[in-house]
Amino acid sequence: MTISQLAQRLTALEKAFAQLKDQVDRSSPPHRQWWLEDAGHFANDPVFDEIVRLGQEYRRSLRPGKGSRKRDRP
Repeated sequence: MTISQLAQRLTALEKAFAQLKDQVDRSSPPHRQWWLEDAGHFANDPVFDEIVRLGQEYRRSLRPGKGSRKRDRP
């Protein structure tokens, strides 16, 4: 492949990349802080509280030597 052919391929790739980037930029929704919109969604939900408790229990069980120690809660 000659230098001229490589230059043509590179130019075509750059053009295609610019077009794809433009499509993504136009189709992407604006940045939103979804975690703020969803915060509190499961407030006072006993099932979610149980999920959180079980997750914490599991993570504690993975720590060496600290498996069943409970954290003081207010």
